[in-house]
Amino acid sequence: MTDNEKITILQNLIQIESVNDHEERVADYISSLFEPYSDQVQIKKVPFAEGRTNLVVTMGNKAGKHLGFSGHMDVVDPGNVEEWQHGPFSGDVDAEAGKLFGRGASDMKSGLAAAVIIMLELLESGTAIEGQLKLLATVGEETGEYGAHVLTQAGYADDLDGLIITEPHMDGIITSCKGVIDYQVTSIGAPAHSSRPDMGINAIDNLIQFYLAAKKLMAQHNEVNPKLGKMTHSIDIIDGGKQVNSVPDYAMLKGNIRSIPEYSNDQIFTDLQKIVDDLNTSYPKMKLKIEFIYPEVPIINGENLLTKLAQKISEQYFDQILPVESSSGANDGSEFVQAKKQFPIILVGPGNNSSHGYDEYVDIAQYLNSINYLKDVAEQFVGVSEFAEVQD
Repeated sequence: MTDNEKITILQNLIQIESVNDHEERVADYISSLFEPYSDQVQIKKVPFAEGRTNLVVTMGNKAGKHLGFSGHMDVVDPGNVEEWQHGPFSGDVDAEAGKLFGRGASDMKSGLAAAVIIMLELLESGTAIEGQLKLLATVGEETGEYGAHVLTQAGYADDLDGLIITEPHMDGIITSCKGVIDYQVTSIGAPAHSSRPDMGINAIDNLIQFYLAAKKLMAQHNEVNPKLGKMTHSIDIIDGGKQVNSVPDYAMLKGNIRSIPEYSNDQIFTDLQKIVDDLNTSYPKMKLKIEFIYPEVPIINGENLLTKLAQKISEQYFDQILPVESSSGANDGSEFVQAKKQFPIILVGPGNNSSHGYDEYVDIAQYLNSINYLKDVAEQFVGVSEFAEVQD
C-alpha cells in the first residue's frame, strides 16, 4: 500500500461524522476494505444500538499466539466549527506542515486506520502468520466504553494473548491506567415559596450534605500506587433550582473518580452508597439516590512479552527505546481487562495533545511510521517461534 493510499483511508474515516454516534458507517467502510479478502478473514458486526455497530475482523490461524488491535470509531463533538481553520470533517492535508486535520485525526481514527492498514498489508502481501490478528473496533469509547463492554461480555477478547490499543501516545508505551468512576447523585425535595422555606424541602441543601461528606471521605484516602500514584476525586457538575423565589425540589451533582487498586472501585461504591443511606436514614426530609455510570477498573501490567517486544522494536523506529508509562485517562482497556483470560494490554499509537481541540491533527510522518512500527510488533508477536529470545 502506498503512503497516499494510507492517507486516503484516514481521510475517509475522518469524513464520516461519527460524533458520539453513527459508528455503523465507520464499521461499514472498514468492512468494505476487507471485502477483497473475504475468504481469508472473518468479519463480524456486533450491534450496540441502532446505527451503532462494533466491528470484529479476524485473520490468521487459531494455533499460535493471538494479538488484538483495538480502536474506537466514535469522536467527540467538534464544538464551534467557526473556530476551525480546517473543517472538522474535511481530512485536509497541509503538505508544507506535514499535518492532516480533522476531528479524530489524533483521537483516534489515525490509530484505528493504522491497525486496519497493518492487517490489509499482510493480506495483500500474502504473508503467512503463525497465529492470529483480530481487530476490535468499538463504539462509544468517548462516553463510556460501551462497545468494549459489549465485545468483552460476548467473549470476543477471551482468546487474546495480548492487545494493542492504538490510542494517541507515541512518546512511550502505556501499560497501566487508573480506573474511572462517574457517578450521579440526585436529591428530591418539595417546592414552596421562598418567603416560607419551612413549608418546603430544599433539595440543594440536602445535596450539599452529600457533597461535604463525599469530599471528607475522599480526602481521608491517601493510598499511593507505585505506578499510578494517588486516587483523584472531583465533583464537576451541580444543577438545581428553577427560579430565585421558589424552594428547589430537585438538585443533582456528578462526580468523577480516577481509582487505583489500593482503594478499589467496589469499596468506593460501598462507601459512597453508605453516605447516601446514612443521610436518608438520619434525616426524614432527605431523599438522595446515587447511580454509578459505566465504572472502569484500573489496568496494571507487570513484565510481559508484548511490552518487552514493543520496547525492543521501538529503537528501530524512534530516537530511543520507548519507556514504559502509566496514564490517568480512560480507555477501552478497562473493559477488555475483564475478559475471562488475562493478557497484557498496551497503549501506543499516532497522535498528540491536539485531541478534542480545535484543528485537531496528526503528523503524517508519525502516522506512517506508526504503521510500520506496529506492523513489525504484530508480525513478531504472532510469529513467536522466530523470536524466542524476548520471551519471559
